[in-house]
Amino acid sequence: MANIIELRNVSKTYSTAAGDFPALRNVSLDVQAGEFLGVVGKSGAGKSTLLNMINGVDALSSGEVVVSSGGAEVFVHALSEDEKALWRGRTMGVVYQSFQLLPMLTLAENITLAMDLVGDFKPRESRARAMELLRLVEIEEHADKLPTFISGGQQQRVAIARALANDPDILVADEPTGSLDSVTADHIFDVFSRLASERGKTIVMVTHDMGLKNRFSRCLTLIDGELEDETKAGGA
Repeated sequence: MANIIELRNVSKTYSTAAGDFPALRNVSLDVQAGEFLGVVGKSGAGKSTLLNMINGVDALSSGEVVVSSGGAEVFVHALSEDEKALWRGRTMGVVYQSFQLLPMLTLAENITLAMDLVGDFKPRESRARAMELLRLVEIEEHADKLPTFISGGQQQRVAIARALANDPDILVADEPTGSLDSVTADHIFDVFSRLASERGKTIVMVTHDMGLKNRFSRCLTLIDGELEDETKAGGA
């Protein structure tokens, strides 16, 4: 299958009061379309930085990131900030550990807002699509509630639905189960698995939970900013 994400010798160094800190060291990585890729590593290994290189939120120090979507090959870090924001809204959904839902908006409104910011859907279409996505993550009956009136696991389901709002080809997830209990985390993981296997979404998920390694279609380990080994599903 074709690669949808390519990292070529990507490095990221942060300047701190104590000196330069290399968060990523010459990372090269190919992600195939429809793959559910896991990246595991301890806190400080560079996992979140890796995602920020893929989605263009943070500037890289060297190397390049290429994303192929909708028939176009995009050199992410060659885009202006405005171009990256629009590209990201249409191409890539992001799911965070902390959900980051707006508390004054209903669940449905949190999703329609993501569509309104990109402008690809009319208001009536946005509401219908929001309900479809809430149905997909099995939380449709709570559509008109505020986030504070549902559980953390339910909020994460809404966050996934919001990430899917503009039908992106790619989802990146930063420790999306890290603040959830094990049963709820398992349910959220199943949602991601179905999105990859049934909907053809390409998913890159980072986690510190080494116990999840064999549940991805492929898994990489990040240690001190370097990719150390690779695990296929069902084997080491």
